[in-house]
Amino acid sequence: MKRPKAERQRLLKETIEQTPFITDEELAKQFDVSIQTIRLDRMELSIPELRQRIKSVATEQWNEMVKALPLEEVIGEVIDLELDERAISILDIRQEHVFSRNKIARGHHLFAQANSLAVAVLNDELALTAKSELKFTRQVKEGERVIAKAVVKGKEKGLTLVHVNSFVENELVFTGDFHMYQSNQHKGAD
Repeated sequence: MKRPKAERQRLLKETIEQTPFITDEELAKQFDVSIQTIRLDRMELSIPELRQRIKSVATEQWNEMVKALPLEEVIGEVIDLELDERAISILDIRQEHVFSRNKIARGHHLFAQANSLAVAVLNDELALTAKSELKFTRQVKEGERVIAKAVVKGKEKGLTLVHVNSFVENELVFTGDFHMYQSNQHKGAD
């Protein structure tokens, strides 16, 4: 059943407020209109696209959670975080990340994404990388999206081990073990 524009927009706004991660495609189906109509309605209502809504919700939640560094200092966009367990971030490789001659990403950007995620996943005011073991498994090119997944593996010789794998689509491009010093590791150990 087609609704008048004003009613559709009111219901669209309510729906997005209740389920901020709903896609334009799902909304188009629900309101029996085209995806373009949904996009135009969102623009008129100043409702951002799904990616921006996810980022906004995540930033509000994780700014309060991440302790070792400000969320804006994490390289890439954190999309999932469970302190002392796991975390995921996304880094879109753009012109500023690559060598101009061959459009291959500079390795320090992949390292920075993984290392900052290893710091962010730890539930501590101070987490520092004491040692890392890295392997780059393939070159990453401009325009590709790198998804880094960090998993806290436990304690090893007084340090917390965080394992990070980075992927482009489903292909492993980087792997690293980060041995992290935490300020709270030695509290109460005396």
